[in-house]
Amino acid sequence: MARMTVKSLAAALGVSPATVSNAYNHPDQLSAQLREQILARAAELGYPGPDAAGRTLRIGRAEAVGVLLSERLSYAFSDPFAVEFLTGLSEVVEEGGISIVLMPLSSRAAEFATDPTDSDVTAVRNANIDALAILSLPTDHPAAMVARARGIRLVTTDVSNDADSSWVAIDDFGAGVLVGEHLAALGHRDIAILVETNQPAGSPGRPLDEAELSFLDYAARVAGLREGLGGEVMIVSGGHNSIASGVTATSWLLSSDQIPTAIVGLSDVLALGALKALARSALSVPATVSVCGFDDIGAAQAAELTTVHQPIRDKGQHVGRLLLDPESQPRQVLLPIRLMRRATTGPARKSL
Repeated sequence: MARMTVKSLAAALGVSPATVSNAYNHPDQLSAQLREQILARAAELGYPGPDAAGRTLRIGRAEAVGVLLSERLSYAFSDPFAVEFLTGLSEVVEEGGISIVLMPLSSRAAEFATDPTDSDVTAVRNANIDALAILSLPTDHPAAMVARARGIRLVTTDVSNDADSSWVAIDDFGAGVLVGEHLAALGHRDIAILVETNQPAGSPGRPLDEAELSFLDYAARVAGLREGLGGEVMIVSGGHNSIASGVTATSWLLSSDQIPTAIVGLSDVLALGALKALARSALSVPATVSVCGFDDIGAAQAAELTTVHQPIRDKGQHVGRLLLDPESQPRQVLLPIRLMRRATTGPARKSL
């Protein structure tokens, strides 16, 4: 049986192809009764509806925006920050009837590539989208370069000096300074920082060099922490952003000869993992070890975690507006932050 098309369906109904097209794309152009007749007959004859790719060519838009994830796709549904951010973004995008395409970079490529920027960009190369949000990746990342070459508008979540760029961000360096100065005022000098990598969650903890930090916001936060503390820090990771990674990274620290007086997770999730590991080892917080995080997710508030608050849902909403409308102003938005002093930080211990 030949494939049913707009023309063949129109012939079967005795109407023009334009009328059939309006039934799907411009229902306000038809009476409700005529549209119902067309859709019912289409269902009987097995017509699947207009070709999406063809419609994109006709109207010059894909009516979809993308979000490039630096983590596995499951991360978008499990990480509290990602959930809140995407909630805000979807609240704006869905009002315009626009679809969201989540595009994770290949974790296998990231794990086994000799060059950390040599990631799988196939999803971006093939994506049928009008604009793309890039989270915590440099604008010269291969995926961003592919999108730019295709004429896809970019919106990032990191500050850029490029006057033509579009971004919604916080002052990550300033956030690091806030935490560093807070700990320094409490007498802390021996600080460990927990970061994420592309390794599986809960991988064995290991020290990292600052050059291994692949996320722009993390690098800025570490630099700010060092500035606020006025000294050096140790950087440790136990895998990608998860409580399990915070646990294994902290467990590695506790097995060393010198336990730090303070642990800073560059996300609340990692900091919550640190609290879990310290509780397992019967080490008092903050009397023995102080703990800080970043972002102020709901679980951080419940745990009385000292952290830096940022308006996560607002960030997603601002990004959504910039993705939808290339004329939306301002194109560069710096959101406010503030230090939330809670129960997990206190004066540095004198000794163990």
